[in-house]
Amino acid sequence: MKGNQQLNVFSFTMIVVGLVIGMGIFRSAATSAQHAIEPSVYFAAWLIGGFVALCGALTYAEIGSRFPVTGGYYKVFSYAYHPSIAFAINCIILISNAASLSVVAIIGSGYIAKLFPGTPWTDVDKALLSAGAIILFYIINLRGLKMSSRAQNILMVIKISMILVLIAALFFPYETSTAAVAADLATAPIPPIPPTPQMSWIQSLGYSLIAVSFTYGGYQQTINFGSEVKDPARNIPKGIFFGIAIIIGLYLLVNFSYFQIVGFEQMKGEKEIAYVVIDKVFGAKGAAIFSFFLFFGVLAYVNALLMSNPRVMYAMSDEGTIPKIFSKQNEKNGVLVVSLTVFTLTCLLILFFAQTFDAILNFTIFLDCFGMVASSATIFKLRKQTKHLDGTGIYKMKLFPILPLIFMATYCFVGVSIAIQTPNTAIIGTAVLAAFMAIYFVTQRFKKPA
Repeated sequence: MKGNQQLNVFSFTMIVVGLVIGMGIFRSAATSAQHAIEPSVYFAAWLIGGFVALCGALTYAEIGSRFPVTGGYYKVFSYAYHPSIAFAINCIILISNAASLSVVAIIGSGYIAKLFPGTPWTDVDKALLSAGAIILFYIINLRGLKMSSRAQNILMVIKISMILVLIAALFFPYETSTAAVAADLATAPIPPIPPTPQMSWIQSLGYSLIAVSFTYGGYQQTINFGSEVKDPARNIPKGIFFGIAIIIGLYLLVNFSYFQIVGFEQMKGEKEIAYVVIDKVFGAKGAAIFSFFLFFGVLAYVNALLMSNPRVMYAMSDEGTIPKIFSKQNEKNGVLVVSLTVFTLTCLLILFFAQTFDAILNFTIFLDCFGMVASSATIFKLRKQTKHLDGTGIYKMKLFPILPLIFMATYCFVGVSIAIQTPNTAIIGTAVLAAFMAIYFVTQRFKKPA
């Protein structure tokens, strides 16, 4: 890339922020609090999550500098591992993305349900509403409608604005959490707060980190920009450090707003926690406007994933990793009908079987643990086989191998925590990985030689 087109520190910092900040902060905070035995666990999880994101982003940035590829970080698997492992993890990444889409759709359905306070919404109702949104955008994508970059920029502005509104709520008059709870009890019953189970500080931290990991996700995409940053050895670590620092600051301020206005124990019983904050500070109308814009952001996210993931399946099909039918395009509008349909059906199946935010979240993060640990481990092979690139201006992280080892150990810890908390989720996730490896060997056995 020409020098005048390369990314400077500010541009790369904004990319890092944009990759990480999504919709999770508007829901996962309540789930994280539910598993925290005390506030120290809760805030430690958010600080540790940010530090782990920093370690991961620096690791992926060096991988991208040493092995520049187009089309996502999953391609490093085919370089570093056996093709069966590359195939299996590529597939679970797609399933994890489908689960992530389902999780975000459920977040949106929970907030849009707040606009109809007289209706008793169940988890099944919210799952059906989420499915309706997914089907709607599936139909839109079948017609070849693409979201412009301008719309994506507007979405980013909306997300940042909503986060800033939640932080600004701290500076407006509001009732203390004790008084607010008393007022709520006097007007309408609130959902019962489940008792916090007796467990150790470390075990509680592991459970709390599950939701935090989802909220900090996205930094792994820094692998795509290693060769596109001006003076990478100097500017990549600066951009990642500044970007993650901004994200940690925003997330901690939002969480402090939740903690201060709603109260720690009350947070555990509030699924749409951001709505509660806005309602207490700006009233019902303000909360309704907030929920409307949040749902708009969710719909845009759903549309973006429905656009991007079929293209990943197209690339895999084009390389012969999956059947050629997945690269079939509509002759009139170029839509990847088969890939789009299969990905959408995967989202709906996950919604149908899991239905709730927590169940899908654990499934998503458990699958992510495989991908994160396996992909970040490629740095050790790349360091050995690309020594000739050292000193050529590429980015090379300091404190190696401590940073990638911290990153890998943390995701192993999260994976074990999920296995302890929801064993069935871990069994299903492991079975899915094994099934894809078996599919690879079966297809290779019957594959005709070129």
